Amino acid sequence: MAHTLMKKTTKATAARNVIGHRVRQARLKCSPAVSQEDLAGRLAAHSISLDRSAISRIENGTRYLMDYEIQAIASSLKVTVAWLFGETDSRS
Repeated sequence: MAHTLMKKTTKATAARNVIGHRVRQARLKCSPAVSQEDLAGRLAAHSISLDRSAISRIENGTRYLMDYEIQAIASSLKVTVAWLFGETDSRS
């Protein structure tokens, strides 16, 4: 019995979070704008270990987030959790 190798294909995956675009928006609206690396440093102060790559994946919607990570991101960017989820237009 011969086995054929199947080529792994990548499909567009559904967004794994709904706040990624808002994280990027809040990060860039800070004065001065906060880089992904700077946000990683701010999160480290909250004992959250996310590197620049993880933040990029969050912003692209390809990384899941834990509730405590969302809270720390909101605090680090001085926005509310409700704003990140698009439940309000007010950032603070």
